[in-house]
Amino acid sequence: MIKKRYILRSILIAVGLIAVIAGVFVCEQYYRWHICNFRAKDGEEHSYNVYAGASIDSVLQLLREDYEISSETDLKLHMRFLILNHPEEGHYRFPALIGDRELIERLKYGYQTPVRITWNHFIRTREDLAGKVTTHLLMDSVTLLNHLEDETFLAPYGLNKETSRCLFIPNTYEVYWNITPEQLFNRMQREYNHFWNEERRAKADSIGLTPIEIAIVASIVEGESHNKLEMPLIASLYLNRVHRGMLLQACPTIKYAVGDFKLRRILYSHLAVESPYNTYKYPGLPPGPIRCPAPETIDMVLNAPKTDYLFMCASPELNNTHIFSSSYGGHAAAARQYRHTMDTIQW
Repeated sequence: MIKKRYILRSILIAVGLIAVIAGVFVCEQYYRWHICNFRAKDGEEHSYNVYAGASIDSVLQLLREDYEISSETDLKLHMRFLILNHPEEGHYRFPALIGDRELIERLKYGYQTPVRITWNHFIRTREDLAGKVTTHLLMDSVTLLNHLEDETFLAPYGLNKETSRCLFIPNTYEVYWNITPEQLFNRMQREYNHFWNEERRAKADSIGLTPIEIAIVASIVEGESHNKLEMPLIASLYLNRVHRGMLLQACPTIKYAVGDFKLRRILYSHLAVESPYNTYKYPGLPPGPIRCPAPETIDMVLNAPKTDYLFMCASPELNNTHIFSSSYGGHAAAARQYRHTMDTIQW
């Protein structure tokens, strides 16, 4: 009887030990599988760009530089279980602690982390836009520039190479790192249509201009001044000129035509430049915007006050304000004062 009890106790102890060992193993596997097998050395998240054709070994080598791997054996076991043969192309940002399952599944199925692309209203040319938009993308700037200038590609969007920048309303957007040009344009079209809602389109229609034409006016307004108190008046002035069929005579379009955006003074030689953007020679709006206007500037044009202003001249006080006139006589007097001030400055 004593012997049987001893044997039974031994069996129970052995079973208990096996259960404990199995429990520890299961808990350890669960922890490394679901919670953490990778621990960032600096306690921060890390991002990686995985290119097409990259091997899993090359990706793991990058990870080893930033992460401590608790168990390489378990990692290899888990990769075999989930059949990870090669990683999908993409941009991935991993947290400071990550388990094998999440990391492996994200690499296997291409569950990327979006990147942010940002540009502002200081972007003037297609080249500038292409360079800025692709800063954090796999796509290179030349590829995007070619699409911005491809008339056949742009036609379904109702654009041409001169107006293609209108689709890219300044803001911050989240996209995938390996987005294609076609996907990018489709995304920008959705954003464009979201911005140009029924209310804004109705306002543009009441002014007698298309959204593209409103954007062109807004780009000229921004070229004239950054003084937000004056910008609605400047918008009103140019709308008055457009509706009267007058020459816009907008100095910012001359800078764009010449290609020198740092010009401090427009000379008669500049006014003679042959360009459709020379609004001193050709009436109406130029064929495209001279920069990517900010959404708030577009709204300033849409909500411009009703005035009879047709002329404006920089203030002779050089304080980033203008003198507005409804007659050429008033404008000429203001212009004489301004030229006198400029002539006395030592450049």
